Amino acid sequence: METTMLTYIQQTPKQLDTLIKNHTEYLAPLVNCYHENIKEIWLIACGSSNNAVRCALPFMEEFLPCTIKLISPMTFIYQTNKIPTDILTVVISQSGCSTNAIAALDKIRSLDHQAIGLTANVNSDFKDHADNIIDYGAGEETVAYVTKGVVLLAAYLMLFALEAALKTKIISKDKYDIIMEEFNSCPLKHKLIQEETQKFYKKYYKSLTSIQTVYFCGFLQAYGIASEAALKFGETIQVPSFAYEPEEMIHGPNLQLTPNYTVFFVDDLSNGSKRIQQICHSINEITDHTFIVTNKDESNCLRIPFEPKIPLITPLYLLPIFQILAFNITDDLHRWHKHPLFSKFKDSCATKTKTIDEIMPNNNEIF
Repeated sequence: METTMLTYIQQTPKQLDTLIKNHTEYLAPLVNCYHENIKEIWLIACGSSNNAVRCALPFMEEFLPCTIKLISPMTFIYQTNKIPTDILTVVISQSGCSTNAIAALDKIRSLDHQAIGLTANVNSDFKDHADNIIDYGAGEETVAYVTKGVVLLAAYLMLFALEAALKTKIISKDKYDIIMEEFNSCPLKHKLIQEETQKFYKKYYKSLTSIQTVYFCGFLQAYGIASEAALKFGETIQVPSFAYEPEEMIHGPNLQLTPNYTVFFVDDLSNGSKRIQQICHSINEITDHTFIVTNKDESNCLRIPFEPKIPLITPLYLLPIFQILAFNITDDLHRWHKHPLFSKFKDSCATKTKTIDEIMPNNNEIF
């Protein structure tokens, strides 16, 4: 059977369970780099890795007292690269073959700082450019438009924050154990959400397969989900796709909305919940193609079939909603092939090293 995006989405719960059960072993190399005198953590990433960090960031900020910054590789290389001694800097690339991430590692080395590379492929080119290469436990993913790796990276970073908080006595062991119980439930919740998404797709098939331009909106960790959703829809379905915080969306981007637009809202299930529902209802006055992911009864709703206890970790089981929709819509509409001129871009502007062909032989021409 052909390996596809859907294959890895379906594999995610098992891999997530493996990471969670063995998290102490996987996390030790990065936790050992953290100590109570760390003032900032810089996470350098782009693409889906950048979005995975966005998903994890609110949880990390909840449990760690230091400032945590998400920086794109070229922003780091071109400007934000004055690294004090009390900063932990980590460069992230799932494949370990991203040319900009490798350049960021080289930049860190040139500044006489430890170059830490966080990847799912420790035998990739990262190994030749990082002083300390760390596996975040995603396992193999040989198809582009990565899915499993996004969830596993978000989980790794959240668990890192939790372990670091326990190590520095920011949280008690009792609180740690309670939070770990919720992490342990995520693989099953991921499976349940997969099932609900397939039902949702069948129910709204006409609308979902007619998408022309699409917005994704969410606060906090839901903004991370929205960012990855926009990337996946743009990569696969090849329609204009944008991610916004809801409040930002209604301060300008909403002015171009018409009944032809599709808008997805992802409820953060916490401080922004009431506001996002209000905005969703208002946007529904413009377009019938307005949907919301929430635990409440709403029209055009993908309802979460359980009560999330810790909203900040919901990306670990809500991300597959948009991964599955992106795959299903693209497959049904036969949109996998790119414009013929795209090959010219690949030839003139490489974003990955040649090793990517060994790691991801089924790369659908995007790497």
